[in-house]
Amino acid sequence: MPVSPDQGSTGGHTEVILTGSDFTGAYDVSFGSSRAASFTVVNNTTIIATTPIGCGAVRVTVTTPRGTGFVGYFYYLPPPVVRFATPSVGPIAGGNTVTITGSHFWTASEVRFGTRAVAFTVVSDDKLTVTVPAASAGPVTVTVTTRGGTTTARDVYNYLNPPALTSVSPAFGPADGGNQVVLTGTALSHTTGVTIGGIPVTAYRIVSDTRIEVLVPAGTPGPADVSVTTLGGTTTAVGAYTYQAAFAVLAGQTVTNTGPSVVNGDLGVSPGTAVTGFPPGLVNGTIHSADAAALQAQNDLTVAYDNAAGRTPDASISGDLGGLTLAPGVYNAASSIGLTGTLTLDAGGNVNAVWVFQVGSTLTTASASSVLLINGAAPRNVYWQIGSSATLGTNTTFVGRILALTSITITTGTTIDGQALARNGSVTMDNNTITRRT
Repeated sequence: MPVSPDQGSTGGHTEVILTGSDFTGAYDVSFGSSRAASFTVVNNTTIIATTPIGCGAVRVTVTTPRGTGFVGYFYYLPPPVVRFATPSVGPIAGGNTVTITGSHFWTASEVRFGTRAVAFTVVSDDKLTVTVPAASAGPVTVTVTTRGGTTTARDVYNYLNPPALTSVSPAFGPADGGNQVVLTGTALSHTTGVTIGGIPVTAYRIVSDTRIEVLVPAGTPGPADVSVTTLGGTTTAVGAYTYQAAFAVLAGQTVTNTGPSVVNGDLGVSPGTAVTGFPPGLVNGTIHSADAAALQAQNDLTVAYDNAAGRTPDASISGDLGGLTLAPGVYNAASSIGLTGTLTLDAGGNVNAVWVFQVGSTLTTASASSVLLINGAAPRNVYWQIGSSATLGTNTTFVGRILALTSITITTGTTIDGQALARNGSVTMDNNTITRRT
């Protein structure tokens, strides 16, 4: 090749070797109309020259005392243009493939992420694919070198820390899903998927880099892993969420009933075995007496109870809750509380609003008392963690999940829109209707 290389930057400074004859005594080398920045006559057939600034295809000539001769063509190439990377973020571990988009890539000889050279493939004059190296979190420059020059584009690619989960709230819910939980952690902005128990969530919303709201899918009763996958990696919180079995009534020792009570959901007892009063009571579900399902339900109840008891209170309550209207939150009573009249729970339009009542001792309702839900409040999102036992007076209209350490007594005519779950003692019923809500 008479001009080697025959391509170089429009900015000049490309060293080329000219091969020909009768070069001895040469006093001028030109690239088009511009003289070479410098040149050296090596011998009669070789000149080493440095290109001047130029553009396009130009004739290369050598002038000696004997005249001017044409050697060949030199092609000035524009420097590469680096526009963006797709995806523009990825894990600090690297190893992923990214497409760099721009122009003038055909003669690419090197690509760097920050200071590190990377493996790359020229797909077309306006596209490169690269295998990303490992690096620390944060943005890096992307540098592309071609025969036309070197271009460095700032902050084209951003390394992400892997995500981390710090909490799942609430950490329990119905086995048939449909409820919302909030995941908090770090590096969550670029989330691409969330699973609970290995099942993709029904939907999720990225609120911020530290918060995701997810709609829980149906699952199997018991603890489930929660996994979040982002463009920075995957994190798994083992057993962070507990699916609660479909029990409307659960006791530790016995379940007894008088009259034509109706239980809409499963009914169980464990480790006790006694279930009496069905019939005349009706269970629109399955009765579990000290079987594996009831045992698992008790284990789940313990987890749910401890989770509710361990939450940081938003406010203190005491005495009688009748006549109060409460916004969502965690309410703590150091000892016993009562309910005479109506307690109103106002969701303020938030259908996912949650109430947790931490009762240090007993819960007792007076006859004809009620819990009223307004503005989108849902029975499944109301939790009553009772430190000993609960007694619901006659004709009470009650709402929520009762998680009692000892026993639950449901007197004549009372209805529960939720669950009656007792850990260690009994559930006693008398002509009641209990409907489990998802």
